[in-house]
Amino acid sequence: MNKFFNAAAAAVVGIAMAGAAQAQSALNEILNDGVLKVGTTGDWNPMSVRDPATNSYKGFDIDIMTELAKDLGVEVEFVPTDWKTLVNGVVAGQYHITGSASISPARMKAAGFSESYISVEIYPFTAKENAGKFADHDAINQPGVKVATTLGTTFEKLVRDWYPNADIKVVEAPARGYQEVLAGRADVFITSNIEGSTLEEKFGVARVEGAEARSPSPIAMLLPQDDQVWINYVNNWVKVKQAKGFFDANKAKWGL
Repeated sequence: MNKFFNAAAAAVVGIAMAGAAQAQSALNEILNDGVLKVGTTGDWNPMSVRDPATNSYKGFDIDIMTELAKDLGVEVEFVPTDWKTLVNGVVAGQYHITGSASISPARMKAAGFSESYISVEIYPFTAKENAGKFADHDAINQPGVKVATTLGTTFEKLVRDWYPNADIKVVEAPARGYQEVLAGRADVFITSNIEGSTLEEKFGVARVEGAEARSPSPIAMLLPQDDQVWINYVNNWVKVKQAKGFFDANKAKWGL
């Protein structure tokens, strides 16, 4: 009799704990409030681009989050953030989810990630007139070569790892490494093949042709690390949308 009673009590406790976890999930908050809050930087073309005149956003990420909100049956609210505080914002509950971010061990210590739906490779870029100046990564990793990067990004760590002998210039968002190169204050910046192709077309920067791609990185959304209910929902949503061709269509739309 005692064994039965103990088992029944344990089952009740288990159900209560599961209910508590459900009640604490961001998913419940989103459904109850009718708003999905998304942290986005607005400075990663073509993933997330903010128009300062209208304070509106467009891009690959923006379409993903708009679709997610639509399927949840709620409104979407884009919350401005920057790369150095991107993780802190989701940990502190300032937003329920972020736009695309590279999956990295440092970020995984503090936040959870969704299933990945795209990946990037990282290259060095320079001004078009300096395209022949750097033959490869070794030519960049030299004293006197100025490499610009943005504080708090995965690119900052990569620049320090790849080019320890170079003169590394770190700028704070909204400033970007490519802007330093365009202004003549730096020689090189690194970015993903995704953003790089956009910057090549828009500003005429050039990839350092002899420098091979490095650090292939899966891309995903950041979520609260301890909210498995919300993580499960988003992961299964990604799988469903992949199966229906949504992500492939969105990649084609934005030239990815």
